[in-house]
Amino acid sequence: MNSYALIVAGGSGSRMAADVPKQFLLLDGKPILMRTIEVFHQFNSNIKIILVLPKPHHEYWAKLCIEHSFDIKHSIAGGGETRFQSVLNGLNTINDISHCIVAIHDGVRPLVSKQTLENCFNAAIATGNAVPCVDLIDSIREVENNKSKHVNRENYKAIQTPQVFNFGLLRRAYTIRYNPSFTDDASVLEASGLLINLVEGNRENIKITTPTDLIIAEAFIKNQRPE
Repeated sequence: MNSYALIVAGGSGSRMAADVPKQFLLLDGKPILMRTIEVFHQFNSNIKIILVLPKPHHEYWAKLCIEHSFDIKHSIAGGGETRFQSVLNGLNTINDISHCIVAIHDGVRPLVSKQTLENCFNAAIATGNAVPCVDLIDSIREVENNKSKHVNRENYKAIQTPQVFNFGLLRRAYTIRYNPSFTDDASVLEASGLLINLVEGNRENIKITTPTDLIIAEAFIKNQRPE
């Protein structure tokens, strides 16, 4: 069965207060986006990687690949105005008519573990979809009409990527009309009438969006090095 990794990298870096989009910032000397692609390649060297990147960033990415001698094979699709459109653009580049599996992953989550990837792909092959999650640690409150109330955190999960799907199911789900409530691919499939299967993720699999996140990710990277 063919496998694809569709890596979405459309961030602007505004919350980073950086001169370049966050996916291009260096994480321990290498662009975050390269580290993310490497994780999938190391997990499965045969996986077909599709990078979804805003067209104005294509030339800069090409320069970075030369500068860092980055030679992992991948194709590039143009990003859209929304994440929904970016994913759809990536899906439109897949012409595989076989029973294939597609993982959709945030370009700024370079610390997804091998175990999380195995959990996601195995479950998606067995059930049609898999979405990684972790338990909440903090207490949470629901806010409505300027009033808050305590809710049981055990009834909620923090959702991560990659979200992995049977390609046929995913492609059909993305024929529905876009809704601003679609915050991830699982919400798109759910809107199309499918039940979502949750699997265990890894807590290190953070989405790097702020300077604090980058510091935390640096610490994780250094902790992974052999002594």
